[in-house]
Amino acid sequence: MAQHSHAGQPARLSDLTNIPRLVSAYYLNKPDMSRPEQRVAFGTSGHRGSALHNAFTESHILAVTQALVEYRQQAGITGPLFVGMDTHALSESAFASAVEVLAANGVETRIQAGLGFTPTPVISHAILRYNSGKEGASKPAARADGVVITPSHNPPEDGGFKYNPPHGGPAEGEITKWVEDRANAILEAGLAGVKRMPFAEALKSPFVVEHDYVTPYVDDLKNVLDMDAIKNAGIKIGVDPLGGSGVAYWDVIAKTYGLNIEVVNYKVDPTFSFMTLDKDGKIRMDCSSPFAMASLIALKDKFDIALGNDPDYDRHGIVTKSGLMNPNHYLAVAIQYLFTHRTGWSADAAVGKTLVSSSMIDRVAGEIGRTLKEVPVGFKWFVDGLYSGEFGFGGEESAGASFLRKDGTVWTTDKDGFILALLAAEILAVTGKDPQAHYDALEAKFGCSCYRRIDAPANSAQKAVLSKLDPALVEASTLAGEPIIAKLTRAPGNDAAIGGLKVVTENGWFAARPSGTESIYKIYMESFKGEAHLDLIQQEAQQIVSAALTKAGV
Repeated sequence: MAQHSHAGQPARLSDLTNIPRLVSAYYLNKPDMSRPEQRVAFGTSGHRGSALHNAFTESHILAVTQALVEYRQQAGITGPLFVGMDTHALSESAFASAVEVLAANGVETRIQAGLGFTPTPVISHAILRYNSGKEGASKPAARADGVVITPSHNPPEDGGFKYNPPHGGPAEGEITKWVEDRANAILEAGLAGVKRMPFAEALKSPFVVEHDYVTPYVDDLKNVLDMDAIKNAGIKIGVDPLGGSGVAYWDVIAKTYGLNIEVVNYKVDPTFSFMTLDKDGKIRMDCSSPFAMASLIALKDKFDIALGNDPDYDRHGIVTKSGLMNPNHYLAVAIQYLFTHRTGWSADAAVGKTLVSSSMIDRVAGEIGRTLKEVPVGFKWFVDGLYSGEFGFGGEESAGASFLRKDGTVWTTDKDGFILALLAAEILAVTGKDPQAHYDALEAKFGCSCYRRIDAPANSAQKAVLSKLDPALVEASTLAGEPIIAKLTRAPGNDAAIGGLKVVTENGWFAARPSGTESIYKIYMESFKGEAHLDLIQQEAQQIVSAALTKAGV
């Protein structure tokens, strides 16, 4: 992707979304069910889209929520539904629509008191806390689940809706497919069967309960992080919430644990006008992007460590004196630190990584003597392992991860940007070195990692073949001058289909996966032999994939 001429610079008036027009579109526009891009489609993080493109409208949310109610009924889920929303403009509208349907269907719906914002990891934490019996004297008879209304780090014009079942993590594909199919059937029937009551009545009904999400989560942080070490070290922490759903949490965290935290921007604005533009010139609250994080990076010398998160707080960005850390680099450091400092964890607890995460993690896992579990893309593959304690840590290359409590039991089963951000402060407090210094030591020991992701064109037929590729179609025996040691279409950690291809050599690899929404496939690649070697991997990766697709007849 070419860098936009205004990347990293403050957003201009011309870059801002027209919020009144966007919200009007949410209520006025209707999806054309003959167009795939306007149907309900649950990806790895729920249904997303913009009302301006008829992909996220009131009709969509009414249908999805009714479908979810019916799924809960057939699955026997009768406990409360914990509902959170982030700070995107459409999140507020979709929240109201969802509450209208949930209340009309008699679902006990727990919302943040005062209609406040609630991060994704807090919803996961609340579900697990309720289902463990910690809200009362005895274990609840009925299981709880949750919904987070968020498009994550996507631009201001987008909306999103994702479901977390009773295990607290992202819903499995079988569940999302059921909800997706039922929601589309409801839309095709003109919303027939949708139960609904006016929002004002819903809020007054016995089915909508105001809930304090903040206190239980913040009070519990001491059981997953060494908050005393951070306090005693007196580390000066800068925080940019990026206008997200965690904005009200940081002052509570600072007061509860006596931490030296300065929030550099409290502003919540649905246009996100305070952002600097991402690489492509769009407003995108991506805390792993140096362009989107330019404002916080400019303040790096003011703090010992600075932290940022995306709007629903399932991702983290770590800024040291050297600048913004690469997400893959921080994952490797976090894994090395946690598995050598959490004495309460089982000696059998494994390291979980997605197959497109850096192989530096493989090297770290080998050094610390831990089993590595490599799974397909998507945090849902870590849910069971984190829930059972089989995984001490689960992380993906896009700056999303979670890990166990200090005693080795489950904390959350969804990505938690709070704890990964605060872990950076703990690492500095306990070791006296910031995470970037730790990563520099890893590269001195294991070599320098060069990592890249690009897009390549592919039509629908090619994407369909790539998603279910037979590895026998890959005839190449070498990649960038090295023998190929693995051609993977299933993940080594759980034998699940990866929806693409990964080719591995001793010092490099590439993975190719089709996009679900665009006429492209994504190529992830890494080399431990330098940029020139990575360039060769990139060139040959496209040749290998093209040859395999040609052999398959597309």
